[in-house]
Amino acid sequence: MEKTVEALGGIDIVVNNAGATKRGDFLTLNEDDWTDGFALKFFGAVRLLRAAWPILKQRKGSVVNIAGVGGRMPGAQFTIGGSVNAAMLSFTKAMADVGVGDGVQVNAINLGAVRTARLVTRLHTLSKEKGISEAEAEALMVADSGITKIGEPEDVANLVAYMVSPQNRYLHGALIDLDGGTTKTM
Repeated sequence: MEKTVEALGGIDIVVNNAGATKRGDFLTLNEDDWTDGFALKFFGAVRLLRAAWPILKQRKGSVVNIAGVGGRMPGAQFTIGGSVNAAMLSFTKAMADVGVGDGVQVNAINLGAVRTARLVTRLHTLSKEKGISEAEAEALMVADSGITKIGEPEDVANLVAYMVSPQNRYLHGALIDLDGGTTKTM
């Protein structure tokens, strides 16, 4: 934190974006799998915000926590990820309450399938398993998920930029689904 402040003169925006929890059958996931899942995403966000909060408070900054749709709609193969994302959503709401008093904007984005290296690997594996092209695997994933398309990193960046822009400070404590239609909530 000190090096960042030294190099940049301050911190105005924190985006907590970490992932990669292990998928699998609940009974085969072990204690280390659960510990690793929470350590990376949840406790990483907690530690970063604890370190950055005094600076964000001083500068009236913004926080965007990147969670995932599994926090609202967990699945059997995603018990760790769903649990971690639900914790991120609760953490966001709690920190939004703190932010009201401290002048720090806090929101979260619940992501669906976004074209990351991890998703590309899943598509490659699906393509091999089904004996189809990667384009066909993507079309199958989109159809099976009932979504409009696979998200792109730019989709996420655009929403983050919108959320933290000075004219959008009224947006506070929001949990916005960016998932191509996976989550159908109000």
